Amino acid sequence: MAQQLANGVFAGSIYTLFAIGFTLVFGILRHLNLAHPAIFTAGAFVGIEVATRTEIPVWILFPVIAAFGALAGVLVERIAFRPLRGRDDEHFAGLISSVALGGVVIALLQARYGTEPQSFPQEYFPNQLFEFAGIRVTLTQLVTLGLALVLMLGLAWLVSATPLGRAMRAVAENPTAATVVGVNVGRVTAGTYALSSGLGAIAGALLALNLGQAGRELGASIELIGFAVIILGGLGSLWGAMAAGVILGLAEALTIHLFDSTWKSLVAFALLFAVLVLRPRGLFGHVKVREV
Repeated sequence: MAQQLANGVFAGSIYTLFAIGFTLVFGILRHLNLAHPAIFTAGAFVGIEVATRTEIPVWILFPVIAAFGALAGVLVERIAFRPLRGRDDEHFAGLISSVALGGVVIALLQARYGTEPQSFPQEYFPNQLFEFAGIRVTLTQLVTLGLALVLMLGLAWLVSATPLGRAMRAVAENPTAATVVGVNVGRVTAGTYALSSGLGAIAGALLALNLGQAGRELGASIELIGFAVIILGGLGSLWGAMAAGVILGLAEALTIHLFDSTWKSLVAFALLFAVLVLRPRGLFGHVKVREV
């Protein structure tokens, strides 16, 4: 049981890191960026290629992946969302546009890497095994959990205690009023997408590092879980997404322990359904009126 719970926490940390990218963009801009899973996948592939070609240490690799993800996020905003600004159907059209752009990204990955999964170089990262009170964990899992915690807490600090974070909150409350008081809404929008996609790309690389390889379906395999996390935690709630990712990871782990792995998705989405029925705003959501 303890081993499964530990596995659930490690899985939940990746779920959370992936989902807070969705949450950040939706909470501030009310955009549902469905190109996010493709950026997640691209982060894994780029990480593998950079590690293979340069053999740089992992502590340098992840800032490189974050920079790639941030640039990709800015391009997503410029290509899929900015041209649609001001339209009556801006949000719905952006959703469709981001789906199309995500498909383009996956097609480009296939054109460059082919259809076969890509793997990190052998022994690129030491997969040392540790045991604590009967619980076995790998060094990769510990690094994944530690890095996810640092990034999540860092993002929470940035949003709550920095000038950029205050500008983000102002845009989230009322973009028109934010413009009146001097906030550069365009710059805040680009920065939000950069942060979101940078975190998503790192999450993709972390998952690939834990799995040992990455395929084109990597993002698709976690996309629905990401939706479940942000709805369970409460749309737009960063702390809710963080908590919900761990809750969902633990729920899956307990299901595997009590039944088998074929039931884990069913139980996870049953939990989501129960929350939607009993608390439609999510566990940490609240009623919020946004002026436009």
